[in-house]
Order: sequence, then C-alpha cells, then structure tokens
Amino acid sequence: MRNAIEVKGLTKSYKDFCLQDVTLALPSGSILGLVGENGAGKTTLIQLIMNTLGRDAGEIAVLGEDNQSPEFLEVKEQIGIVLDEAYFPQILTAKNVNRLLKYSYKNWQEEQFYSYLHRFGLPENKPFKDFSRGMKMKLAIATALSHQPKLLILDEATSGLDPLIRDEIVDLFYDFTREEDHSVLISSHIVSDLEKICDYIAFLHKGRLILMEEKDKLLEDYAVVRATSEQLVKIEARKILGRKKADHWTDCLMKRENVPQGLEPERTTIEEIILLMGREAQTK
Repeated sequence: MRNAIEVKGLTKSYKDFCLQDVTLALPSGSILGLVGENGAGKTTLIQLIMNTLGRDAGEIAVLGEDNQSPEFLEVKEQIGIVLDEAYFPQILTAKNVNRLLKYSYKNWQEEQFYSYLHRFGLPENKPFKDFSRGMKMKLAIATALSHQPKLLILDEATSGLDPLIRDEIVDLFYDFTREEDHSVLISSHIVSDLEKICDYIAFLHKGRLILMEEKDKLLEDYAVVRATSEQLVKIEARKILGRKKADHWTDCLMKRENVPQGLEPERTTIEEIILLMGREAQTK
C-alpha cells in the first residue's frame, strides 16, 4: 500500500531558520507523531506539505500526488486539517459552519457533523467569538472529520483541551485509522498523547530531522543507563545519544546493543528519549 505522505530532501530557508533536508514517510493506515520544541519546524513542515509555503528543494507527495500538481486540488478534498488555531469568522455559529461547508466539500456529512457537536457538547447557535479555546479546537476537529477524509493533518490539535476531552479526542484519532486507507500526521508537544496512539515518531530539532522510527522499535532499541563518573569515562562518547547529569550520576540514553557490561539498562519512554536526544543536540 502506498504512503499517505512522502517527503524527500525537503528544504526551506528563511533569514534566521532553515528546515534542512527532511526525509520521512507516513504509511497508509498509520499515525505519525511529529515532535520538537517550539521553533523546531513542525508547523513549517505541515505548511510545506499542504503547499501553503513553497519549498526551496525536495519532493512532497500526498495521497499519491505531487502537492504542487494540479491534481492536488482534488486531493485536498480528502484531507482534514486542524491547525494550532481554529480560523472561523467570529460571527458564525456551528450551525452556520455546517451550512457553509456543505457547499464547500463534495462529501460533507451533515449528520456526522451534528453528531460530533453533540459528542463534544458544542452549542449550535453560539457565535464563534464566544467560544473558549477548547471549544474552538473541538469545532475544528468536528469539521475536519465530517467530510470523509482519508488523511488527517493535525498541528497541536489537542492544545487547550482538558485531560478528559483530550483523551477522548486522541481515541477518536486512533479509531479513524482502523480503516486501512486512513492516516494521521499529528504534531504535539504533549508527547504522552503521541506515545499512546502513534505508530511512528519523527523528532525535529532546529530544522533538522533527528530521528524517524517506529514507536515500538524505539522502545525496544533504546535504554537509559545510570552511570557514575567513573563508569561514564569508560563509555565511548559516540555511543551516548543523550544525557542528563545529576549530583552523583549521569543518566545516559544508549542503544541497548551498546550498553557496556556491568551497567543495567532501564526501560525508557518516548518522552524520555526525545528529551535526552534534545539535550544532546543542544550541545552540538
């Protein structure tokens, strides 16, 4: 089965920032979590994928089509997108949004849209300007899911939601990919959400792709070891992928295969892997 998104050698330069030679793929039927600090390039990458920014170099294919081709206009019908802010005219109500979008999307599902409004506890007749941030994001998510998309692209889509609703939304994204031709690209600074649902993790740091790997493989292949200063000097520096120093020891991120005898590898989490790799990258 084809990849939902393919990015090869993607570069975009600004005066003070550069997204450098990014290559990644989102297999159909999967969820790819995009993580990185503020300013890492996550939103820039999403804008490039949607072709709202022009790329300097590289290739991007979405649902099998080059995103700069005329055919991509048709492909956009199959993409549900939620950005870090919901952009609806302030005077519109949810009922107005439904009325507008059923003439905008060929496959708009009015009944499904109202089902999401009810599920999220959103009022039909309240102006958008009076919505809280959480309500705005829920309306954007309901919109994205109500025109039979095959691909969801979500930029901080769970931001501003309380933990219970966030958990429900995350489960909703997971259910979406039970259809084998449905895929999700989700960026978030809440790594625990991504660890729960993602099949793949991509880590961007200062415009560079630090890793792109299956989540389960990351958890199998990486470990944290706690080393004293005497033990630390005996470890080859190139085998330490991240570190956090305490008073009497240093926690080191390593591939399990590189852990020296005498040191006990501890199971780690995606969040810890990202944090330790990020610390190491900051020093280079």
